[in-house]
Amino acid sequence: MPKRTKGLIAAIVSATALCLSIPTIAHAADAEAWTPTESAIRAASAGIALPHTVAGLSLSKSGEASNGGRAVDNYAQYLSEDGAIQATLYVYLPTYADASLAAYMTDKAVMERFGAKTRRTAYASAPVAGRADGAIRAVYDDAADGALTTAAGFVHAGRWIVKIRVTGPTERRGEVLAGLDGMLANLTVDDPASLHATAPASFSACPAAPTADARLTPAKPTEEAAPQDVRIPRDGKDALCIRGTAATADGRYDMLQQAGRSDSAIIVPVDDSGTVLAFDPAANGAGYKLSIHMVGQTDIYGVYDRVPSPHQIAAIIDGKDTQTAEAQAVATYAANGEVTVSRLAQKGR
Repeated sequence: MPKRTKGLIAAIVSATALCLSIPTIAHAADAEAWTPTESAIRAASAGIALPHTVAGLSLSKSGEASNGGRAVDNYAQYLSEDGAIQATLYVYLPTYADASLAAYMTDKAVMERFGAKTRRTAYASAPVAGRADGAIRAVYDDAADGALTTAAGFVHAGRWIVKIRVTGPTERRGEVLAGLDGMLANLTVDDPASLHATAPASFSACPAAPTADARLTPAKPTEEAAPQDVRIPRDGKDALCIRGTAATADGRYDMLQQAGRSDSAIIVPVDDSGTVLAFDPAANGAGYKLSIHMVGQTDIYGVYDRVPSPHQIAAIIDGKDTQTAEAQAVATYAANGEVTVSRLAQKGR
């Protein structure tokens, strides 16, 4: 995978930071990422478009937030006439796509960044592109010590996630909400059937899980290196439970699995831009295969003999786990759906 951050995480996500920053690239729409029309900006590969002007907000700039030239991580920024209200449309291709998870991690990031006074005043399914439950709509009041209102929408269409963020002064709350609702109402999807029904994730406590350390077995050269489909319900379709928490110097990360299924996959969401550690039951039923999912890329590792302990997962996130120093293969995803798997040479094996 790319260089590891705070070991693993910071380097992967610093370019995207989907929740909390607006890219500073100031240029016209990238041809690879966006196809501007007379009245709208369109992410051609995703088949998703939004008008140039929506609810008093006008398109200001657009481009690729990361993975330049691949059109898998695209943004379009909108501004009010005086610039006080800012909105950003993100259309990106995480290799583990889940709108409810994107909303959950964005919620955590908003609450952490904007302080204890921040209040979540809306968090529910909402209509988009003709589907009554095709989006999650979230609103946060009294952010930044009461100075700001910020709102967000999340959509899962095909392989793509759409995130909308709108932020402005508290006294202009009505315009912020009008901006979000207008963007959701005017978002168009080429294939409405590709929209996933989605709802906020619900959580419960898992039964007590073993805490013994796991051992990673490197895959044999003849084993299949292509990424597995992580077998866990997405988009809020079933309750998840929290198996444990991995505590690092930079934060705490929940280990999630399907409620009532001790044999389900375990995922560890790391940020609001699609980085997820997944431990999926191996194809032969022996152990759990580790994969790390990002925007446009999945890194594939070997098989653990059991689910790693919380402190092992913390070490993976921090880049301090020597067992996962190197991926065995990297799967790169193109905007058109093609996947290229590159097997990496394993040192000392």
